[in-house]
Amino acid sequence: MEQFYFKINLNKYGEQRLQHETDRKMFLTFLLIFLIGSIIMFGFVVYLQKNLQEKVQNRKQLLTDINNQIDSYKVSGDYLSSNDLDRLAKIFTEQIFWAKKLVALGNQTEKRIAITDFSFKRGTLSLYGITKVDKKEKEFDLIDDFITSLKRNDQINSDFPDIKFVKSSRDREKDTDIIRFQIDAVGKNYSRKKRR
Repeated sequence: MEQFYFKINLNKYGEQRLQHETDRKMFLTFLLIFLIGSIIMFGFVVYLQKNLQEKVQNRKQLLTDINNQIDSYKVSGDYLSSNDLDRLAKIFTEQIFWAKKLVALGNQTEKRIAITDFSFKRGTLSLYGITKVDKKEKEFDLIDDFITSLKRNDQINSDFPDIKFVKSSRDREKDTDIIRFQIDAVGKNYSRKKRR
């Protein structure tokens, strides 16, 4: 007689329940990871949006500041008022090209005269110089000739029409008699104001 054997797994329900619990834990883990990732992504998007909004706001503020500055410069329709044009015209008409003046001054200065110093204040160019006393010549003839040559030079008299002798003093330096002198060249705009 043959014998039949049956194997009965009484623990099958327990395995299914264990599998179900494992699946549930995995689902909760994935759900938790998804939620955390979503929160991180949402936070990152909010940060980017806030950062972009700040940049846009800064650009708008900069544009407003620039427009305000432009509006402050708009005095008239052409951005220049009549006062601005007058000041600009005054700058161009009263400017002095010093390089040309100094070259002309150097060309007019004789060998026996040395310009030691010069200054420009209130429209007057003051020239300070020295010359050696020559016994064959009158003391001030050389200075007068120098003033006359300055008056004849177009480069100098165009801006300084009134050139005059101011003062002089006799001095002795290293056994040589010298004359120290000052000549003032008054600017054309300043001499007009003086006349008024």
